[in-house]
Amino acid sequence: MQVVIPSFGNKRYLSGFDWVMGVVDHVLKKTTCAGNISQLVFKLDSPVDPETVQSCLCRCIKEFPVLYGRVARDYNLAPYWQVPKKDKGNSLNFDSRRMENSPQHGNAWSFMEEWVNTPFKNENEHSAFHLLNTNGGESYFAMTFDHRLFDARGAESFVHLFQQYLTGDCNSHIGDVRLTASAELSQWADKFRAGKNINRKIIALSKTSMRSLPVTQYCEAKKGFKFSLIGFDSQKTGEIYENAYEDAGYLMVMPYLLSVAIRAMHGLFESRGLSADSYIIPVSVDMRSSQDIKQELFFNYASMFLFQIHVDMLNDKKALINEIKSQMYEQVQSSLPNNILKASLLLRIAPLSLLRKLFLLPFGGKFASFYFSHIGKCSYQYPEFMGAKISNIFHMPRVPTPPGIGIIFNSFDGQLNAVISCLDGLVSDEEIFALENSLRSEI
Repeated sequence: MQVVIPSFGNKRYLSGFDWVMGVVDHVLKKTTCAGNISQLVFKLDSPVDPETVQSCLCRCIKEFPVLYGRVARDYNLAPYWQVPKKDKGNSLNFDSRRMENSPQHGNAWSFMEEWVNTPFKNENEHSAFHLLNTNGGESYFAMTFDHRLFDARGAESFVHLFQQYLTGDCNSHIGDVRLTASAELSQWADKFRAGKNINRKIIALSKTSMRSLPVTQYCEAKKGFKFSLIGFDSQKTGEIYENAYEDAGYLMVMPYLLSVAIRAMHGLFESRGLSADSYIIPVSVDMRSSQDIKQELFFNYASMFLFQIHVDMLNDKKALINEIKSQMYEQVQSSLPNNILKASLLLRIAPLSLLRKLFLLPFGGKFASFYFSHIGKCSYQYPEFMGAKISNIFHMPRVPTPPGIGIIFNSFDGQLNAVISCLDGLVSDEEIFALENSLRSEI
């Protein structure tokens, strides 16, 4: 990371949560084969011409030099995203392949895992695009992205903007994208109070032992991540939402899905014979409106919650859901998500290597039992992409290590998806299969 005095016209100071994403990036680069990378995948019902995709992407991304920025520090030491000049030559990272039906060419999933586990070429590259056409008539378009620059719904919205570009309806929306932000170098007392509140919360959580998988021993080999997709059709999704309404209440889909994930993961931990008292789950939720996302296309805006669930309440699903709701209400009332955002602003002055060590101090370096995310309503609103009808859209994030395993829910066109993300070797294929079955039965 370089230190420069930038011009005032292209500064976007990083928020505290952006800096936390940078810490996760640093940790993943130290412990796995790549950084804080995620992948947005479009499953299409027909082939797409790769030359057309490539030429259109080349023209579109020239409008967004922010895609080739990098982290720098201002004279006030606040980190910001340094955006290069628009006319600077930045090449598109695009890969097109055709999958034959023969087994030796592998399956589509192996290609997608390869893409998301491939590091970017340099510090100024933060996105890559992939197209896979199959002999079966389907195709897959994937955007692999740096989580320091996009969150999940931001990536969806970027591809939506690209589709608008193809229809000639893009220029009116490019001006809506916000690429500046304050350094937030005031109200220090408020930030320190927020930091004290977060510290008290972590101390309270650490008073009971936490179940977690032995992720450290698998980090030495710099491995990649493996993924598993569980898709539910529109009929089953409707039934799931009805169950969520009956068991958790109106607009309580996230607590319901979190309860499903906890009970499913509990089976995995029980099979390992782990006997600690509780589970600690960091949860990210994006509550922005569609209009907000048009402006907040780049960087990170999700809200974070921390849940602690004691093992002895997992036999009663209703009690578990009520406990999740109770903790969620308490955290909203005490402004925990807002305190996390404020307190994280204090971390920006510290080097990433130091923050990595600080993050591993609580809970004996375990940090969490597993990661959970409910991405919510898809920001991509078109029924087709490049002329091909979309069958499904899902996410493949490389989750933090620790915990090295996570469950991510998203939805598209009335279809719910659950993706399991796991550090290669941490969980066996048999355990993943059992976890998939548990999710299906619990939901």
